[in-house]
Amino acid sequence: MFPGTHAETTPDKPAYIMATSGEVVTYKQLNDRSNQLAQLLYQRGLRPGDGIAVFMENNARYFEVAWAAQRSGLYYTAVSSRLTPDELDYIVNDCGAKVLVTSASKREVASTITATTPNVHTRLMIGGTADGFEPYEDVVYAMPAEPIAEELEGMDMLYSSGTTGRPKGVKLPLPGAPAGTPSSVQVLGQALYSFNPDMVYLSPAPLYHAAPLRFTMAVMRVGGTVIVMENFDPAEYLELIERYQVTHTQLVPTMFVRMLKVDEATRTKHDLSSLQVAIHAA
Repeated sequence: MFPGTHAETTPDKPAYIMATSGEVVTYKQLNDRSNQLAQLLYQRGLRPGDGIAVFMENNARYFEVAWAAQRSGLYYTAVSSRLTPDELDYIVNDCGAKVLVTSASKREVASTITATTPNVHTRLMIGGTADGFEPYEDVVYAMPAEPIAEELEGMDMLYSSGTTGRPKGVKLPLPGAPAGTPSSVQVLGQALYSFNPDMVYLSPAPLYHAAPLRFTMAVMRVGGTVIVMENFDPAEYLELIERYQVTHTQLVPTMFVRMLKVDEATRTKHDLSSLQVAIHAA
């Protein structure tokens, strides 16, 4: 189960919708664009086991990048968009990334590490450019939209928070399985939370965190639709449940607290009856 499968069966179905901008990305668009980036990564010499780093806020290109790596047998390190130049420099070097994908809104920080990350040979910037960076849209969307010759499952390689020292990367062995092989989170979601093609999943958190990234991609594996909040706002969150008839979501304690602090009139004015599952763990 994979975006490529859903691109064939339900090409016009939204794979995800950006909550604030309203941009809709269909399964066909997600499949084509992630194929185009996968083609570029292969052209630039990346092979299974190599790594890329992603340093950007929640935006409509995030899943293109993640799925390109996932279907190419690569490790992809989602880096916190709130890091300082020194923190970013450390993680990009430590994870061994050969490619860095960032956004124009993060150019100020991303540009500071160009000279100090020699392993990175390809730097792509979404929504703009800067010295040392190629414009993502121009370079990626010029590539063929066909899958690369051998599609293998990749894996995220995420970092600890670094509260007792430098963050540490958690690098598990690649499965070596064909792309589309069910992930452990997909299996968990189907077994415990009834993940299915009809689900609508509201993701209010930064995608560089493990659970939001893994669960949203699991939703796309089963063919559901993800609503991605660019930033969390408690009143908007409640409105989105009603607007999109959200069935599943995931929250952290701070989000619960912020919703409880919203005035009662705002908290109770929306129809939340579609919501079946709220995932929370700590």
